[in-house]
Amino acid sequence: MPQITVDHSAPLDRRGFALALHPLVVTTVDTALDACKTRFREVDEAVVGDGSTGDALVHVEIALLFGRTDAVKARLSKAVLDLLPRFLGTTEGVRLSVEIRDLEPSYRKR
Repeated sequence: MPQITVDHSAPLDRRGFALALHPLVVTTVDTALDACKTRFREVDEAVVGDGSTGDALVHVEIALLFGRTDAVKARLSKAVLDLLPRFLGTTEGVRLSVEIRDLEPSYRKR
C-alpha cells in the first residue's frame, strides 16, 4: 500500500513521475516510502468524445488502506494533478485525471 496505477496514452517520464509522486503520497497520507508501488500501463489507443480531437490521456489511480478522510484524498488528487504536467512532453490535448480510492477489505500483501 499505496497501490498506484497510471494509464497513459501521452508521452510520460514514468520513472521521474513515480520518483516525485512517492514522496508526495508519503507526506500527504502518512505512509512509508517503501510502501508505494507504481505500475504504468501504456494505452495504445484512446478515444475521447467523438474522437475528432485526437486527445491523449493520463489517468492516475491511487488505492489506499481504509481510513483516509475525503479531505485528505481530495488534497492528494489535486497535488497529483498539479505534479503531472512536469513529466509530460506537452499538456496540449492531454486529458488528466486522478482517482483516490480505498482498497477492498480483502487486500493482503506479503
